[in-house]
This record gives sequence, C-alpha cells and structure tokens, in this order.
Amino acid sequence: MSWRFRNSWHASACARNLQRHSSSQVQPQSTALHFYQNRQLELYASKEANRLSLRQLVFFGRSMNEEKLIKSANYVRTELPVRIAHRLRDLQALPYVVVTQEGVAQVYELYWSAFEKFRRYPQVTTLEENQAFCEFLESILDEHAPVIPSLSLGLSLSSPHLPPDCLDAFMRRMLVSRISRRVLAEHHLALSKSLGTNSLNLPDDPHVGIIYTALNLRHSIDKCVALLRGRPHDIEDEIGESVPNRGWPEVIVDGHVDTKFSYIREHLEYIIFELLKNAMTATGLNHRNSSSLPPIRATIVVGENDVGVRISDQGGGLSSARIKSPSDLFSFSHIRNATRMDDTRLGALRSASSRGVKATVAEQIRPWRTEQSNVNSNNKDPEREAGIAPHPKIGLGLPMSNIFTTYFGGTLELVSLDGWGTDVYLRLPKLGTNLEGIEL
Repeated sequence: MSWRFRNSWHASACARNLQRHSSSQVQPQSTALHFYQNRQLELYASKEANRLSLRQLVFFGRSMNEEKLIKSANYVRTELPVRIAHRLRDLQALPYVVVTQEGVAQVYELYWSAFEKFRRYPQVTTLEENQAFCEFLESILDEHAPVIPSLSLGLSLSSPHLPPDCLDAFMRRMLVSRISRRVLAEHHLALSKSLGTNSLNLPDDPHVGIIYTALNLRHSIDKCVALLRGRPHDIEDEIGESVPNRGWPEVIVDGHVDTKFSYIREHLEYIIFELLKNAMTATGLNHRNSSSLPPIRATIVVGENDVGVRISDQGGGLSSARIKSPSDLFSFSHIRNATRMDDTRLGALRSASSRGVKATVAEQIRPWRTEQSNVNSNNKDPEREAGIAPHPKIGLGLPMSNIFTTYFGGTLELVSLDGWGTDVYLRLPKLGTNLEGIEL
C-alpha cells in the first residue's frame, strides 16, 4: 500500500506538500503496516467526534447518580477511540522521514495500542465495572505522559522536511485532540470519585468533575504568583548562563478583581503560571543590575461574553534575532522559531520524553520543592551534582498555553514593546457554550 493515504487532508495545500516530501520514500516494513490496512481504523476514522461544551459537561454531571455515571463511562469508552483514530490518520499522512523520527514512532505506537484497547473494551454496566474502567483510564493517561515532549522532539527534528504551516497545523490538531481526550477521561474520573457527594454546593470551590463553576480569577493569579515567588533557583539568561536571583518582582492585580466564571481550573492556572513565569524571568534579566525590580501588572476585565487578563511587564520585550514575530514563539517550526533546533532544547526534550509531561502546574513546581527540600536537609541532588538543571527549558510553555487557551475558543496575543516590555492579552469565553476546538 502506498505511503500516500486517502485522507481529507490531501485536499489541502499542506497535504500536497507532504505528498511531495514522501513520494520518493520506500514503503515501511514495520509493525504499523497492518494498522494502515486495518478496517476497524477506517470504520472509527469515518465517524465524527461528538464535541462538547463546558456547559454540557456541567449540566450532565451536576446531579450525578449511578445510571448517569455508567452512561458517562460508556460515552468515554466509545468516544475516545474515534478521536484517536482521527489522529492516527493524521500520523499516516506524514512523510516516512517524519514518522520514523525519534519520538514520533513512539507516539505512533502508543496511539495504536490505545485505540486497540479502547475499541475492545467491554461495555460498562455496573459501578464495579466502572471502577475497573477508571483504573484502565488512569493507566492509559500514565502511558501517554511522554506524548507531548516526544511529538515536539520528533517534529523539531523533522522541521527541515515540513513547511511551517503544515507542521504547526499538524501539532495543533494532535495537541488539541490530546487535551480533549484527557479532559473527557479526567472529568469522568472526577465524577466517579465524587459520586454520592454534592461538590457543586461546596462554599469555597464549587465544581462538577474538573470544571469549577465559580472559579475566582484573582485567587488563581495570586496562587501562581505565590508559587513562582517561591522558586529557589537562579535565572538563566539567553545563552544559558546563571544570573543570581535577587528576588522576584511584585505582581499587582487590578481591574475586575472579584470576577468568577466556569472553567477548568487546571487549564487556567497553567496558562497564568506560564505567562507570569515568563514575565518574572524577563523582568529579572532586564533589570539584573538595578537595585529594585519594577512590578508586573495583571489587569482583569469582564466583557459580555468573555473574561480577559492583560499581563504587562518591563522585561525589555520579545525582540530577538531568532524570531520575526512574537507569535512565532507558539510555533514548532525551526523556520519560525530557531530555538527549536538548539542542541540543549533537543536534549531537554529527550529527557522530558523519558519521564513524561502532563502540562500541569503541579508537575512544574515538583522539582523546585524537591530541590528546596534537599537544601533544607543538606542532601545532595544527584542530577544537580551532575550538572543537570532541575527545570530544563523544553520550549513547550507558550505553545501549550496557546493550545489550552484556544481549546474552548479563547485567544492569546503577545504584544512586544521592544526596549521596554511585553503586554500579553488572554481572553477566555465565560458562558461555557463554545464547543471543543477539535479539528477532524
């Protein structure tokens, strides 16, 4: 069977470019051959994903009982293989030189394995069977922890073989779909754990599954600021040299500070955390020789249909010889963002692939707390002793923040005031009516 597969993507300009890159390649002899010709894959890939909105997820889960929980389990059981099948077809459309790159082949096999496991999983009919299904979901989530860094590594190495628009479009589809699958799985896991309780009426953090129905934006910003100001290590400049940390800038929060809305807290706080982390680091570097650091300002604004946050810093802006536009920082292509091919970046991605990346705040602060614990107890960290940084820069913070933002129809814009600082504009829908931004 030819490497060029029948796929709706072939109608696009990206697909025609990919075909030109792949037409001269030899058909692979691998474990994947049977999977290209698999009728079950064709069957699932022919189905449309059943996209949901936050409001639908909240409405269904707010009065959870055994019958609804079992219905939720079977929805996840039948929906996830459809979404995985579409991404398997995307992987099939890539040139052979890309699919065989380090990292991509691993993702390829992980997806195929998960697809087979889900499509063969029996119907859930009891709470006991749902408990077993939840354990199955958790094992799949753990198995897929290497997907983000592995894809980024493989596509970075493949960047010379793919036009930037095609590479970024592919990565967006893969990552948005991955987020969507984790949302469905983790939401069901949370609903299962809360069965018999009324988490919607909790006074501090009312929520349904993983969706917080009165998420206090000011509290989330303050939480991220506190975590970031507790970082124990020095700052690294543009060439990787350590700059002594004299403290972190203050963050002033103003505007509509009492704003509350329904959203997935883990997504919101990841975005805020990344944006503030970049602003604090840039400010510290730009004012490394000053006696004090200028504050960062986070302004909250509520509109009719959305919630906005502007984060303004005096970190000198985003001007760099390695990018032409601030939006290039979202790109996975070395043509738009030359740092993608840096040896240190590729090495960090290889390391991250071995341990996995789930793109959460908790995951990022864990090494900091471990390091601080080692300092307090006078223990030596073997990685630190070997010269390995506790927070290798893998270049996924801003791209993943952009993916999280746009998942339910939000926007993230970077405005660089070169020589002064950067304004970041985050907009998130507040009504919960936007469907998931999955591309088929």
